[in-house]
Amino acid sequence: MTEYNDVQDSGSVDVKKVRKSDLNKVFWRMQFMNITNNYQSMQAIGFMSSFVPVLSRLYENETHEQRVEAMKRHLEFFNSHVNADALILGVSAAVEETTDEEEKETVTAIKTGLMGPLAGVGDSLLKFTWLPICGSIGASLALNGSVLGPILMFVLYNTVNVATKYYGIHIGYSQGVEMIKGAGGNILQRIANMANVVGLMVIGALIATIVNVNIDAQISAGDNVIEIQEMLDQVMPGLLSLLITFFVYKIFKRTNGKHAPLLILGVMVIVILLTMLGVLGA
Repeated sequence: MTEYNDVQDSGSVDVKKVRKSDLNKVFWRMQFMNITNNYQSMQAIGFMSSFVPVLSRLYENETHEQRVEAMKRHLEFFNSHVNADALILGVSAAVEETTDEEEKETVTAIKTGLMGPLAGVGDSLLKFTWLPICGSIGASLALNGSVLGPILMFVLYNTVNVATKYYGIHIGYSQGVEMIKGAGGNILQRIANMANVVGLMVIGALIATIVNVNIDAQISAGDNVIEIQEMLDQVMPGLLSLLITFFVYKIFKRTNGKHAPLLILGVMVIVILLTMLGVLGA
């Protein structure tokens, strides 16, 4: 089996216990990490279950009591973005391997310190940037009648989704805590900032091209007929699309997303009624 080797400055080779095959097993196990989510410990059970191959390797020659304590250590509260979990799993494996039993509280401290910041990075990069980009590409194709829309969205999103999990585990283990400190931390922050900018650009383009509001009503003044939609377009094309998107966003934010299905249904009902009344056009 392939092993990770760390060449020291002295020229000696330090063969690490955790193998590449162990980290690959962690990768496959973490695909089901959120199945056991609960309000008491959130992702803790899934984290521990994913981490079992590493603990089995590190504690294969230890007592049963030590293995039990190691598993209990990873059942404490844990919650982060699922893609960021991969990096934390890798870092935790490196710290577990390089600390003595008296220093194991360091593992918990590092997990606790990383889960918040990396959750923000994961949300910025995947949920609020890459997913809208894939959705807008897929929606554009689907609106044109192409069956490739949902297929392309699925492929594009999961290419990044799977890659970040696989390489996150391996990079997290090989780089250890240094991945998060110093220059590594700055790089992650820069990536998050760039992701926010790209995400805003994508959302802006999405509003202008996908959200289509067309007022069919007219105002008659004697022999003159004023087209409301034409008048609004002269002021600012896409103004109604922007205002309605902003209004829906404010409601969504005020309710913390708790009533998203009801909000979607409400918008559909209002649009249907206004179309039947002749206020909105197709």
